[in-house]
Amino acid sequence: MKAENAQQKPVSDWQKTPFANLIRYKQSQVYFARIRVKGKLIRRSLKTDQISVAKLRLADLEKSERQKIQSLSAVANGKMTFGDVLAVFKQRMQDNPEVKPKTKEYYKFRISALLKSWPELENKDVSRITNSECLDWSVKSANKNSSSSHNHTVSILRKVFAIAMETGARYDNPALSARRTRERTKKQIKLPDFGQFEKLVAEVGRPVNGFAKPAAELVQFLAYGGLRIGEAKFVTWADCDLQRGEITVRGNPDTGLKGRNVGEFRIVPMIPDMRKLLERMRADRPDETPNTPVMRVWECQKSIDRASKLLGIIRFTHHDLRHYFATVCIESDVPIPTVAQWVGHKDGGAMLMRIYGHLRNEHSQKMAGQVTFTSAPEKGGAGPPQRTESVTKPLADSPETTAQPETVEPIVDASVGY
Repeated sequence: MKAENAQQKPVSDWQKTPFANLIRYKQSQVYFARIRVKGKLIRRSLKTDQISVAKLRLADLEKSERQKIQSLSAVANGKMTFGDVLAVFKQRMQDNPEVKPKTKEYYKFRISALLKSWPELENKDVSRITNSECLDWSVKSANKNSSSSHNHTVSILRKVFAIAMETGARYDNPALSARRTRERTKKQIKLPDFGQFEKLVAEVGRPVNGFAKPAAELVQFLAYGGLRIGEAKFVTWADCDLQRGEITVRGNPDTGLKGRNVGEFRIVPMIPDMRKLLERMRADRPDETPNTPVMRVWECQKSIDRASKLLGIIRFTHHDLRHYFATVCIESDVPIPTVAQWVGHKDGGAMLMRIYGHLRNEHSQKMAGQVTFTSAPEKGGAGPPQRTESVTKPLADSPETTAQPETVEPIVDASVGY
């Protein structure tokens, strides 16, 4: 009996499928690729329990793994081109879970622009590309592209050569000679004043169609909260705590907030206008569940364009409403680091100072106009310190009457520090 048990094969945790190189893990029902490339056995999760999806991912995985092996073979033979190294860079970027989908798409766009601006680069031996070639390319690229686009492309070029150094294809990084450029142009922010904004909300909400009211609500929500459009559409009623006066901003469930890891969030306090808006919306929609999105439409640019044209005010975008929120907060004397925290910046307000520095200067000039050394200050302003004459107390046997010094209230500086 013991001999029979010893001859029994152990039960495998893996299940075969009708397709070559595709297996399934029994416990999780997740499909895995099992391929052999150049004698190397590779088993990797395809992160799906749907066989149709697994087949597509298997084909992509096989292609990428064979490209890697070819690149390494090219290095060994001393024939590695820039395109070979670029393929490794692309695959690493695609496999990196910390790089968000939109960033991956942007990288692909910049790579395409790089190869277009330097046509012979892709097939050039990576070991023969010189510092002067990278410098010459960067000068031409800087003159044709925006500073942001150019600098991102330079960054990609340097990363690709870093991989070439890592694989031993070369020993230096010629892309370090490629010049970055300072930001040359800034978008001029032109926003409506308070009266124009109220008229615009009314015009957007005018019942010309069934989406008018939800569109007006989205305009107000973006303006009163400073959220990005990609953040606003994922806010649910469960995220809006009317009792505490807070909104929890989580962003896309799959990619999270911009510049942060998935699962991170930020808290935005409800300004009075936001509270009124949410209370009115909740009263109109009392039966919606906590997981229901607060916004019923996810974009309203056409409605904004139509209303702006009818009212004769400058056209602005969803993102400009975020600027509008920051502008009103700063003009209302909210400290810049606090505004930065509300809008989700991690630099403590450095970016806001670059964008809205003129507002702080205007406020500083306004406060400076209230400081005077020659006349009584205006109400609420700081004036010159009042000098107090103190009287020395006479000796005990002096017949003179002792005068008590006058009590003077301390003067508070009315200027606001950021």
